[in-house]
Amino acid sequence: MYFSPSELIINDDGSVFHLHLNPRQIANKIILVGDPGRVDLVASHFENIECNIQSREFHTITGTYHNKRISVVSTGIGCDNIDIVLNELDALVNIDFETRTEKPELTSLEIVRIGTCGGLQPQTPIGTFVASVKSIGFDGLLNYYDGRDKVCDLDMEKHFVKHMQWSPQKGAPYVAQADTTLIDRIASTDMTRGITVACGGFFGPQGRRLRIPLADPCQNEKIENFSYNGMQILNFEMESSALAGLSSLLGHRAMTCCMVIANRRNLEANTGYKNTIDNLILKVLERI
Repeated sequence: MYFSPSELIINDDGSVFHLHLNPRQIANKIILVGDPGRVDLVASHFENIECNIQSREFHTITGTYHNKRISVVSTGIGCDNIDIVLNELDALVNIDFETRTEKPELTSLEIVRIGTCGGLQPQTPIGTFVASVKSIGFDGLLNYYDGRDKVCDLDMEKHFVKHMQWSPQKGAPYVAQADTTLIDRIASTDMTRGITVACGGFFGPQGRRLRIPLADPCQNEKIENFSYNGMQILNFEMESSALAGLSSLLGHRAMTCCMVIANRRNLEANTGYKNTIDNLILKVLERI
């Protein structure tokens, strides 16, 4: 299949449009972070650095950690940015930029997102490391792609829609599954596993009210009370569903792990989390 210039935009220097990376500059082990400033924190643990490239909110450093070649890439906030990053990362390893055709053999990337989140349960106080086994996407992104039903938990979707009395005006939620082997290795025995809700915004979609009333003032209470096959919804964040769903469709292995910096039930928050998230970064670097 040929990918036209309007579908795969390649810059004059041979780099992919948004990330400004060329195929030689990306590793097969990738750590994603939301904050561009956190890229330097992750890379501060590298023994050497091959490249350091920044374009808009997308900052990439590729280097080595304990003889492992790793790229750390910032995505910015939201599932819409994950759509850009995942598709361009996949293009870098699975499309020949010279011929604009798909390579005959799939290169499968290993992708771990390190983020921050809001805890929703008593067992997720500030400082908890949460591994997202399943992610419920409020963003609707995966619904634009063929094959979404094959990589989603359709039964859980039905239970969630019924439990929430979900309004069709919001668009259909989807349930994406993280890679189980990656979850077992990265989460090991010291991260709390459960369901994550990936929201399409920080305020209303997460049940925060400032000056605009909420369409469903009981949304968070319903979310906190939802359970499926013994699992509860542990946290809110904004990227995990798109990462898990797109990675499954593209043949990559991906998962999200987050540090809780606010507990919505206890109405507490830690704005100084940047001093402690390095502990989570080191765990991921050791295990990826």
